[in-house]
Amino acid sequence: MQIRISADELKRLYWDQRQSAPQIAVRLGLSRQVIYEQMRKHQIPRRSLSESNFVASLRKPQFRLKISLTPEEEKLKVAGIMLYWAEGAQTVSGVDFTNSNPVMIQLFLRFLRQVCGVAEPRLRVYLYHHGNPDVVEASKRFWSRLTDIPLAQFSRPYIRRGNVHRSGRIMPHGLAHIRYCDKRLLQLIQRWITEYATIAVSERAGSRAAKWGGL
Repeated sequence: MQIRISADELKRLYWDQRQSAPQIAVRLGLSRQVIYEQMRKHQIPRRSLSESNFVASLRKPQFRLKISLTPEEEKLKVAGIMLYWAEGAQTVSGVDFTNSNPVMIQLFLRFLRQVCGVAEPRLRVYLYHHGNPDVVEASKRFWSRLTDIPLAQFSRPYIRRGNVHRSGRIMPHGLAHIRYCDKRLLQLIQRWITEYATIAVSERAGSRAAKWGGL
């Protein structure tokens, strides 16, 4: 059986449409081995590891923003935005909210899940902790139960040596980072922050103008 696949078609599917060789094989009803052989025949270069990881990430669920919010969800959205404005990293490639307060962590996760519609498998937890490994493991289990995020999605914690009381700030369960690697979501939250900040400044300027105008 003679296989006829043009070089232009393979380039279009593999590079322009960013399909993988297995996806192309399914689409054309061929084996992946045939696709690889045809790519070699037509001298079509394969992606590097970083390029392959990027293409694979495009096929993963990222987040699905909820458009129609209930009054309670509107309040949750404002709370989440304000929390990230105060305690979120602004110069990273994704969302990174840090706190030691369990209630704040739970509230921010509710915002991510209910308002932003994040994909659960992409959530990560990174702990900054004082103490010995047994204490750290107990803290990981605590945060896992609290956040409903599996331990398999916890990054390797940073354990700080030294006197836990030296700074005067005691964090029995460590400092938890809630991370979500999606730059688009970070940019969206930052845009919301800017919008609310603009409203706050405008309202303040308006109230000051009204005050001076009444004198």
